Amino acid sequence: MYYSRAKLLSVLGVCLLGLLFCLPNFIRQPSPSLPWRQIHLGLDLRGGSYLLMQVDLKTLAHDRLQTLSDSLRQALLKENLGYRNVRIDDTHDVITFAPRDPSEHDRDMKTLNDMPRVTPNEFSIESRPDGTIALTLSADAMKVRAREAVSQSIEVVRRRIDATGAVDPQITRQGDDRIVVELPGISDPEHIKKLLGTTARLTFRLIDDGGASGVAPPGSTMLEDVESPGQKLAVRDHIDVDGVNLTNAGVTEDPETGGWAVSFSLDSVGSRAFGDVTRTNVGRRFAIVLDNKVVEAPVIRGPITGGNGQITGRFDEQSATDLALLLRAGALPAPLSVVEERTIGPSLGADSIRAGMLSLAAGFVFVIIFMALFYGRFGWYANVALLANLVLMTALLSLFGATLTLPGMAGMLLTLGMAVDANILINERIREEVVRGRTALAAMQAGFERATSTIIDSNATAFLAHVMLFVFGTGPVRGFALTITIGIVTTLFTTLLLSKMLMVRWYALIRPATLPV
Repeated sequence: MYYSRAKLLSVLGVCLLGLLFCLPNFIRQPSPSLPWRQIHLGLDLRGGSYLLMQVDLKTLAHDRLQTLSDSLRQALLKENLGYRNVRIDDTHDVITFAPRDPSEHDRDMKTLNDMPRVTPNEFSIESRPDGTIALTLSADAMKVRAREAVSQSIEVVRRRIDATGAVDPQITRQGDDRIVVELPGISDPEHIKKLLGTTARLTFRLIDDGGASGVAPPGSTMLEDVESPGQKLAVRDHIDVDGVNLTNAGVTEDPETGGWAVSFSLDSVGSRAFGDVTRTNVGRRFAIVLDNKVVEAPVIRGPITGGNGQITGRFDEQSATDLALLLRAGALPAPLSVVEERTIGPSLGADSIRAGMLSLAAGFVFVIIFMALFYGRFGWYANVALLANLVLMTALLSLFGATLTLPGMAGMLLTLGMAVDANILINERIREEVVRGRTALAAMQAGFERATSTIIDSNATAFLAHVMLFVFGTGPVRGFALTITIGIVTTLFTTLLLSKMLMVRWYALIRPATLPV
């Protein structure tokens, strides 16, 4: 029951710090250099846009099959082994081919088994009765790639949205192949939808001269030529330089046409590959392919070893800026499609704020009246602790830059109810000890001691439950769980330290013979 000066100052200091961190939510930032952490309003309170996007796993599987097909060809040619009729079956995730000569069958099988794998069981190889060899992607390996693709997509989406200047976006995973994007304050998401729906996969490949007849030769694909609408070019499937080696991209002006262009630079690996392919293919056309469309296909005039280049085309300022942004943010591993879209108006958000604040204020006032009527002076001390609890909860949410949603406001009100429960336990235990005939000091000490373990146990179980909600929940559920979790911590502090300190200091000053319970 003894509070040293240091303990007293510590409790008061925490309360004052809480008040200080709470202030940025109610007053303007006096100076840009001053750290100013605030609670951010969620989509349901501020209004904005909600997008549910799905990763195209079929395209992801096709791209991996295409890469394996390239690797297969290179591995066989490296061992002086030929192949015929390489085919990709997207329906069953299978690549099939026929050996050049039946006598090479066993060597083909050994070469393919020695091919590097991303995971130990990424693909299996089998020999079919018709003499062909099949390479089949493993379903388990594709699940791993799908999870990685969704995680990578979330990071790319976050970088793209951050570059647009959107404030407080919420980007979370939903299920195995979906991403939820919440954009508070943005009522027209069309521009952002366009940015997120663009894969921005940039590759550099050679034009196949054998495709002049309009039919793609083996190992090539007919792709649309952006500069000549309606026409297609035969582009080799083998990627000579990949956009993953891009280090920077920016908007510039084309000195020849005066139009807009996008300049880019490559890292050391990309620069070396770019130099090698331009050195050995002088006089041939080199296609710049963006999302399976040929943006430009210039003729290689000489080796390009600097690792810098420029993409020209029919760009205006906005489209050039968007393309540079997409290239800097990185390519999506697979296309994203919008599955669900909702727009919440700011007026609806304002109504939600008013309703939430009204319920919070009404609940707080009723709790204060209840405690004052039932427990008198000790009830008022509990009310002071409740007010400090609300301030500390707001301060911690501000410090973490948390996003407050309508369920989060409900969590704050529920926390106040839980805090009242703790104070009721203490006051009822003290009242019971007084009825048993204990002295005032002994009743207070016994009441606190016997109620403390019950309070800690009940709050510990609630804390664990809400931590699990936060870990496994999504969206509003996580906001609710975060608010309750922080509220449990502040409840234990204000109940077991602050309200107890107020009651003890009052007893030390007054020394009453009886307690006002």
